Amino acid sequence: MIRTIEELYQLYPEPKERALKKQLSRLDRHCKRFIELSPFVVIATGNASGFDASPRGGEPGFVKVVNDLTLMIPDSPGNNRLDSLKNIVESGRIGLLFLIPGVDETLRVNGAAHVSVDAEKLQLFASEKRAPKVVIEVAVEEAYLHCAKAFMRSKLWADESRRGRSILPTMGQMIQEQTSSSGSPESQEEMVARFAQDL
Repeated sequence: MIRTIEELYQLYPEPKERALKKQLSRLDRHCKRFIELSPFVVIATGNASGFDASPRGGEPGFVKVVNDLTLMIPDSPGNNRLDSLKNIVESGRIGLLFLIPGVDETLRVNGAAHVSVDAEKLQLFASEKRAPKVVIEVAVEEAYLHCAKAFMRSKLWADESRRGRSILPTMGQMIQEQTSSSGSPESQEEMVARFAQDL
């Protein structure tokens, strides 16, 4: 087991200067453009008792760039567990990973965050089908473009990597087994129709 940073660096070389210099303390025009084109972001949060990574999606640009140092993320309807929001309230920290379909590079943004009910901030999302109850306001501290290696290795966007939904049991079947529920599980078609009302 590796127990110290020094032990890690016995296995790995020091990062190259380019990898260190690409980390910015604010959003430049390339970061802003990436966010404007992104329909999907993974939100990483944590607190004293654990960590969470949660997917969020919308139309490209659903995360609003307010300025070089500020982002606004709408909280769209979900399962009401509020894992990410609770973590942000407790820790005030967030990590973001933005993706653009078909693009192998990603954008990482880290910083401070808080949950806001400010009317002016909520108004940024007035055109949404379902207006958010809260927004996550992110104060950017680090932003950097992440290289394409992981997506190249996984061939995530390649046609040959796509799998039909039937490769797994339906969500209803899996959850019924996990929760030891009785009755007929919800079909995939029923789930999609139910979710469509909340999109």
